[in-house]
Amino acid sequence: QGSSLPLLRSICICIRPAATMSRTACALLAAGLGLYGAQCFVAPSAPRGQPEASGAAGLRQHVTASLESAAPQVSSSAWSPLALGAALGLLAAVAGGRPALAADLENGESVFQGNCTACHAGGNNTVVPEKKLKKEAIEKYLTGGYNVEAIKYQVTNGKNSMPAFGEKLGPDDIEDVANYVFNQATKW
Repeated sequence: QGSSLPLLRSICICIRPAATMSRTACALLAAGLGLYGAQCFVAPSAPRGQPEASGAAGLRQHVTASLESAAPQVSSSAWSPLALGAALGLLAAVAGGRPALAADLENGESVFQGNCTACHAGGNNTVVPEKKLKKEAIEKYLTGGYNVEAIKYQVTNGKNSMPAFGEKLGPDDIEDVANYVFNQATKW
């Protein structure tokens, strides 16, 4: 048994990068937490009875047990409302989908492949070759510099040769593709 604090810390560390984990990994983590939570909150088994004695000793034990059962009892239970609430909260956080404000880089890559690679395959630019999607070029040419908000603005509104995607893509897709480009700019 012992303290559950190290376990909670390790669970929190696992949950932080959940935005970059695949949906399958999140589902497996949620299932594991659910099974662990169920294991932690199994009701205690019934206490074992003493072997029955015969004769007068058995009668005394029976009368004593009857009197004890008639008296109000304070039961101790393995069910802790606080621990149960914490386990359910963690399970809901994991199963509830991606964390707020976290970009879905896998979706961003998919949006990029479907809408941007015609001109920007591999982080290059086939229309204006010096305006690549690499960090140095973004810092030099993009209004607002190398940050996600500036990339989102460019994707949404377009500029010069680049068309606007604000009416073609939803806000979540624009957020995701901007984060994907921001993360890839140092890798291309």
